[in-house]
Amino acid sequence: MIAAFSITPVGVGESVSAAVADAVRIVRESGLPNETNAMFTNVEGEWDDVMAVIKRCVDKVGEAAPRVSVVIKIDRRAGARDALTSKIEAVERRLGEE
Repeated sequence: MIAAFSITPVGVGESVSAAVADAVRIVRESGLPNETNAMFTNVEGEWDDVMAVIKRCVDKVGEAAPRVSVVIKIDRRAGARDALTSKIEAVERRLGEE
């Protein structure tokens, strides 16, 4: 499965980059395939592994913020592997056909 998630610490002021960096560090250290962009962090793996990483991120951000907002979008496809890259490659191939 792939989970795209965004964590926002609430009540810590205008800049949230330090808390977000703490969460991204947890994802990167998890060993699961991942990527971070301006809006979300994507992480791929088995359900329990991915959700455990997200929980660790929420708990870490919660250490610095009185409130934590989380948005998660999940793509669960049985048997899919390496979807973080294969989905992009499929789109790029189609773009190359034009």
